[in-house]
Amino acid sequence: MTFAQAAAEPLNSAEALARTAWSALDHAYGAAQDVPRILLDLTDPDLRVRSKALSRLHHVVHHQNTLYTATAPAAVFVAGILGDARTLEAVEKERHAFPGPMRAELLGWLDSVANAADDEAAATMRLFGFPPEEHPPFVAICRIRPQLFQAVSAFLHDRDPDVRAAAISACIPLVDDPRLIHHRDTLAPMLRGCLATSALWQYQERAIEALEGWGQDTTGLEVRQERYAFCDAAHQPQTRAAGAQAWDAADLPF
Repeated sequence: MTFAQAAAEPLNSAEALARTAWSALDHAYGAAQDVPRILLDLTDPDLRVRSKALSRLHHVVHHQNTLYTATAPAAVFVAGILGDARTLEAVEKERHAFPGPMRAELLGWLDSVANAADDEAAATMRLFGFPPEEHPPFVAICRIRPQLFQAVSAFLHDRDPDVRAAAISACIPLVDDPRLIHHRDTLAPMLRGCLATSALWQYQERAIEALEGWGQDTTGLEVRQERYAFCDAAHQPQTRAAGAQAWDAADLPF
């Protein structure tokens, strides 16, 4: 299957890194001049260095599912390096982390970023009196969704099942974009055949919710594990890489 380019400009990570005035942007802890180092360290040959960089990507650049002015340019960089062979390297895992190499983790991060700018996030912001179109980080993520989709969709048929599942999941919030919504019909069988049959309840739940939201038939699909049973199971992952949690008032980026 070949996906349309969706009017996306090519992603150039080196250019994105060089042309961005990082010190004029912000993340969870202030000015974002340290973000280039975080991004470059994602492909460091040292396991500890790249693992720390991944942690900082989550907890600094996209802290608690919040979008900052540095998040969109960081997402452009991350999407641009997905095809780099160095993203096939391992990364240190927490007890409940999702399986897979750095590439799967980066797809999970892009999934979370895109979730924070999907239709549900927009509706929640409006519910709390914050029009998303007046929040520049939200607008910035929406603007680059075609580029992110182009990069992510390249791994929908990846040989690595963890990378493949992460890519399919990351496409779900991206195709809320009016320019990409026509891809839902092509993605739906992948949600049924990969995510809904995954051993991970997070992917099962995500597939069912997305298919229902798209008006697709979910007959016979069910989450086969109690969603909180994983807390005491060492082999079950956290939800981080499967996309962001639902927004509540404490998550609003204001």
